[in-house]
Amino acid sequence: MPTVQQIAEHRKAQNAAKSVLDRLPELITARDTEQSIATKAHEMLRELGYPDTWYYHCPALVLLGSRSCLSVSGKAYQASDEAVGLSNLITIDLSPTHEQYWGDCARSFPVEHGRVAVRPENIEFKNGMRFLEQLHQKMLRLVHPETSFGQLFEWSNVCIRESGFVNLDYRSNVGHSIAVRKEDRQFIEANNQVKLGDIPFFSFEPFVRLKGGNWGFKHEDVFFFNQAGMLEML
Repeated sequence: MPTVQQIAEHRKAQNAAKSVLDRLPELITARDTEQSIATKAHEMLRELGYPDTWYYHCPALVLLGSRSCLSVSGKAYQASDEAVGLSNLITIDLSPTHEQYWGDCARSFPVEHGRVAVRPENIEFKNGMRFLEQLHQKMLRLVHPETSFGQLFEWSNVCIRESGFVNLDYRSNVGHSIAVRKEDRQFIEANNQVKLGDIPFFSFEPFVRLKGGNWGFKHEDVFFFNQAGMLEML
């Protein structure tokens, strides 16, 4: 179980990311691009005291339009100049850090009529957002400290397939541990027998597309087990 200080410091970083993701939608226009949105996000993180990132040199990984289904590492990511336009899906993944404390949070935002839609009309937007919200809720009820990374991987991918979605992640994983060094991360991937309760924090971040659909959806949060062995979100 993580220490009180670890929880507090990681939560500060995570709250900074969440604050930016809460505020950004009001600032996004049809003329924005991946590059301009990433720049806005990084500037907002700087204002909150988080200028640095643990994820290579990529504090904000933004995907939209023709690249919404693209799975790419921050090591290779280059923001594009494709405009948001009138209808789109924007995924923003933020990775602020201070010393050894990380935040890791991602959200997808549907765009209709040139603005981020709180209640989208498009059925594919509705279904993708709803599925990820429900998957996170089910995961919170299912997982316990003895659950292995591999078991969570298998369960998640069964849910994704049976619900009519496709896992878009280039490594097919659905999350990772939060480590002091990114090279030390444990991934939620097949055959990983490490128990979730043996690490302080982990992220859960399924990246999915509806079979036959056009858009890639992601929703990421960070979790830990409390003293009672119950899973909590940072």
